[in-house]
Amino acid sequence: MPLYEYISECQDDPDNSCRVCQKGFELRRPVDRPPLEVCPLCRNAVKKVISQVNTPRVAKPFSVTDAKKAGFTVLEKRDEGVFEKQ
Repeated sequence: MPLYEYISECQDDPDNSCRVCQKGFELRRPVDRPPLEVCPLCRNAVKKVISQVNTPRVAKPFSVTDAKKAGFTVLEKRDEGVFEKQ
């Protein structure tokens, strides 16, 4: 199930929202359900926030020795379509 982030539509006015929706909250919901329109606690209007996508970062590519230590089989191209173990 995806994780969605919501925040109060009236976050500037603390009297119209609870402390949970004023700061924002995360909620796991099935994809087929429509987005929330009200806070589950205070019933004030909330909006869905587009959050940052988490992507893995590779610091540097593996060297041949690092790949072998990690258990990968390293192949070297000899001819057109022919690979050989190193």
